Amino acid sequence: MEQPTVPISDQVREVVQAAMEALRVPPPEDLSPSAVANSFEADALRTEIIRVGRKLWQRQYVDGNGGNISVRIGPRYVLCTPTMLSKGDLEPADICLSDMEGNILAGDRPRTSELLLHLAIYRSNSRARSVVHCHPPYATAFAMTGSTPPLGFSSEYEVFIGPVGMANYETPGTQAFADSVQILANEHNTILLRNHGVVCWSDTPTHAEWLVEILDNYCKTYLIALQLGRPLTPIPDEKIQELLQLKRRMGLPDPRIARLPESSGPVGPGQAELDRLVEQVVAKLEGRG
Repeated sequence: MEQPTVPISDQVREVVQAAMEALRVPPPEDLSPSAVANSFEADALRTEIIRVGRKLWQRQYVDGNGGNISVRIGPRYVLCTPTMLSKGDLEPADICLSDMEGNILAGDRPRTSELLLHLAIYRSNSRARSVVHCHPPYATAFAMTGSTPPLGFSSEYEVFIGPVGMANYETPGTQAFADSVQILANEHNTILLRNHGVVCWSDTPTHAEWLVEILDNYCKTYLIALQLGRPLTPIPDEKIQELLQLKRRMGLPDPRIARLPESSGPVGPGQAELDRLVEQVVAKLEGRG
């Protein structure tokens, strides 16, 4: 009996999957703190943290020694900025390695006093892989009034941020301060800290910093629009629904998404990457690429 032919895409998928597994480095949770701190991944993340810190300083989202940045390495470790150092002056040796209890395991300086805030977000939401806290002036102005920016006027703001959370005021650096964001971080990637500043989470330090830029620019633009003396024109409700559908496909958080009709949901990043690699290889084999 003739054996069934296995589709070429399935054959390629098996080969690509095997190659990806063979090239995979040991996960950070299997390494010692010293090995994690000196890994290539940690070096790359330190470089990204430094770059993000300088962007925050250059855009005047931090002053003095304000603000802090962290990023996770596996389930057990976090890299974070130190206390009492300008984000414009960061060097690789300044970046601390901490565990999920806030204990410093490597680094030349004491950790940021607000690391508990970051750890609370990581515990609350497994999608949070990096956290940026800073004091952008226009967004912080809203935080000082205890109000959040209105919705419905900017497509970019609707998609990437949407409703922001508002945390009650607590003394910075305390456990109560960290607890103030824990529930909010499930539905909001951007949270205003009353009378203090803003905290954003995302999958990378760069993307978390982007959220800060989008938020502060939106707050600034909204305040400028109010000064024009003309009524603001909101995005039509049906178009907001389209933006929320896009947001759901992108896997971005928004409490309004729960009210949308059910759908199959977004494809996970790992599967999407595998599908992309398979398509590229198949295209080459078939002479299409």
